[in-house]
Amino acid sequence: MLTCPPYGYPIEHPRKGEIVAANIITLGRIFLVYIVVLLFQAGFYARLAAVALTILVIYLDALDGVVARKLGVASDFGALFDITGDRIVEHVYLVFYAAMGVVSFWVPVIFVTRSFLVDTLRSVAYSREGKTPFGDKTMMRSPLARFLTASRFSRAAYGVSKTIVFVLLGLILALQRGLEQGYDWISLEWLANVQVLAAVLVWITVVFNIIRGVPVLWEGRYYLFDRYLPRELKDEA
Repeated sequence: MLTCPPYGYPIEHPRKGEIVAANIITLGRIFLVYIVVLLFQAGFYARLAAVALTILVIYLDALDGVVARKLGVASDFGALFDITGDRIVEHVYLVFYAAMGVVSFWVPVIFVTRSFLVDTLRSVAYSREGKTPFGDKTMMRSPLARFLTASRFSRAAYGVSKTIVFVLLGLILALQRGLEQGYDWISLEWLANVQVLAAVLVWITVVFNIIRGVPVLWEGRYYLFDRYLPRELKDEA
């Protein structure tokens, strides 16, 4: 029996095909996000390359699941490891963008807080009842909760919103460096327009993030209050 960091999920030993295919993609995008951060600290064209790599990093998030299903090696371990990769990528981007001053400090704070709360409940649900975040064994019980957190539409829409936000924030960094390096064809108006659009979409994504987290907190509430909720309420949750 293994334990999947950082959430402590007990898992069975993964199959070899999964390790060399879907999970290696997850590891690859974790590695790439650190390359992206380094490029964003360089010149204008390096930052443009970082923007392009950002699209690749988000695309790989969808690709690893597709590969796992195509090879017939989709598993609880793969799903949980994929979430681990999501969290690392998401948090590295947001913390870095906050450090660079292109996004509010409160954005990564909200995302990190939500992640710890949601993933703790998911960890308990898995360890006690074998419930997973998505799929046939999802811990979500009501149709609305399953739609908001586990449906392909919701996950895809959330992924697209994060992609657009991460790309726009990266583009802001690239345009800022271009202006610093004296590229006359980059205008302050371009930068201002991208900043306004990014600011709006960032907070839309924050709201989306919260909306997708609330059902997990609600339906996992009896794990939080295990000693105090009557058994019949737990069964109805």
